[in-house]
This record gives sequence, C-alpha cells and structure tokens, in this order.
Amino acid sequence: MTVRTKYRTKQRKILMEYFEANPQTHMTVKEICDYFRSHDISCGQATVYRQLESLVNDGIIRKYVIDENSPACYEYLGEKEEDHDLTFHCKCEKCGKLIHIQCHRLQDLQQHLKKGHGFTVNPLRTVLYGLCEQCRKQ
Repeated sequence: MTVRTKYRTKQRKILMEYFEANPQTHMTVKEICDYFRSHDISCGQATVYRQLESLVNDGIIRKYVIDENSPACYEYLGEKEEDHDLTFHCKCEKCGKLIHIQCHRLQDLQQHLKKGHGFTVNPLRTVLYGLCEQCRKQ
C-alpha cells in the first residue's frame, strides 16, 4: 500500500497566502481566479479547484454549498476549525445576492436550538431566504 504525499506546490502556497490575508471572508473560485488574473499570478481554474478540495480535506478551508444555482464559497479556517465562528448565509430571492453573517446572536440561536430543541445546526448549510436591503427598497 502506498502513502500519498502532499505536495507543497507554489500554487498551494499562493492560495494559502491569499486566504490568510482575507480571514473570515467567503470567496468563490471565480473571485479567486479573478484576483490571481488581476495580479498576474499564474494559477489555472482547475488547479484552484484541486487545491481547494485538498485544503477542504485537510480542514484548513471550509466549503459552503448554498444551493444548486449558486457557486460554492470557501472560507479560511486556519488550524483550529473548532474556534471558528458559525456563519449563516442570507440569500436574496429576487437578485440572488448572498450575504455572509457572523454574529453572536446567531451563536445564541445555535445554542438555543441545541439546548432547547435538541437540534444541531450544520454550519455548512445555513441559508436563510428573503430580500436584501436594495431589493426591499425597490
């Protein structure tokens, strides 16, 4: 049986530096690739996907899948995922805007659901649907 070695490639290093510079920020593959392109960093989309999946498997990056119509978002966790705040997502039903919310009141809600109702929230699937501020004003 062979053991797979993790390669510390230049692209992985660049991707990690990008995430470390943007903590608690949710990014899509498109946003990451756009950033790399705008800074003349050579890293193809397939490489970004491959590296992200590896980082997700290593527990360094968290992947959020909102629904089948939205691209996955990725967030840097660092080395201690258990210390990371729960993120809720709010998706506008009119324009599709996705808002990432980390708020102590949501932490309180999570604890209430667990203690009061025996329900544990899956932090990878926390989507609330409604209208964003701009669409409400229209």
